[in-house]
Amino acid sequence: MSGINYVTKETLDQMMNELTLLKTKGRAEIARAISEAREKGDLKENAEYDAAKEAQGLHEAKIATLENAIAVSRIVSADAIDTSKVSILCKVTITNVANKKTVTYQIVSETEADLKAGKISVTSPIGKGLLGKQVGEVAEVQAPNGQIKFKIDNITA
Repeated sequence: MSGINYVTKETLDQMMNELTLLKTKGRAEIARAISEAREKGDLKENAEYDAAKEAQGLHEAKIATLENAIAVSRIVSADAIDTSKVSILCKVTITNVANKKTVTYQIVSETEADLKAGKISVTSPIGKGLLGKQVGEVAEVQAPNGQIKFKIDNITA
């Protein structure tokens, strides 16, 4: 992951808590599993030991990824959002020009994206297409099944 990752304070706090948990409890559990596997004898033919060491590698990679994500994160507060145009962390109500279906999305960072919760990534095709647009404008989004036009109905913080 490179570049700046804009997140809310709550998301950064969640990431920090997860990192703390991985570094403390997670590492302790893996160390215990490696220790138990070592006690079972010859390490050359010990599948439990190999599995525990592999789990340790994956765990450390997850810690490194999370540390990097935290390092490039910048907190954006709701009161700093410019609602004159679509930007990160704003909520935008759009209408599909073709089928007249209206939806509201919040534009968020990749780490916060959750379509079921109405949060789309700023790097997604729709997110990219909406950025910088103002109320009344039509955004043309290139989707896998062709081009889709969305009319910007409302922008809020």
